[in-house]
Amino acid sequence: MSPGAITYQALFYLFAAGIVFSGLRVITARNPVHSALFLVLALVNAAILWVQMGAEFLGIILVLVYVGAVMVMFLFVVMMLDINAATMRKGMTRYAPLGLIISGLIAAEIGWALWGHYLGIANTPHTAVAPAGISNTEELGRALYTHYIYVFEIAAVILLLGIISAIVLTLRWRPNTRRQDINQQLRVHKTSDHMRLVDLRDNSRGRKES
Repeated sequence: MSPGAITYQALFYLFAAGIVFSGLRVITARNPVHSALFLVLALVNAAILWVQMGAEFLGIILVLVYVGAVMVMFLFVVMMLDINAATMRKGMTRYAPLGLIISGLIAAEIGWALWGHYLGIANTPHTAVAPAGISNTEELGRALYTHYIYVFEIAAVILLLGIISAIVLTLRWRPNTRRQDINQQLRVHKTSDHMRLVDLRDNSRGRKES
């Protein structure tokens, strides 16, 4: 094995270990802010692995969107909320069996995928190779907006429904809450309700007489 390949493998295992460590600290840290910061570290390590494997567009998007926008919002929300950690931990043992079952299923799926990869099962013959002279970003956009355009549109509709659902759930009736009445806005007359006509000549004449 060449020195470049050894360095590549060493960096891969280094950042992979960083992801595993950060993921464990996300669920074991007592402070929610620390959990969010370890999640940021895990996302950065994942972005580095994607760049290392040639998916530089996905790595940059992961840093810009998730680390730079979503996680900043998470940190802002977590730091603004007055969270009582002792109260949150009450009753967590009830969900431990379900969590262990789900964790076992995820570990089994990852193990099956890795086992198939090492046995050569995952080497499918229909894997497309990008032509020479085409960047990773261009090839990704071409595949996303041609072969997977319907899936992309369905995902956009689902995200739109999620936004609308969040707005509807938060706009519950509360006293002293301002609401928009479309019918009242349509019935408003621009001159009689929101505009007052003033004769400037009368005002100037009144100032001269005084």
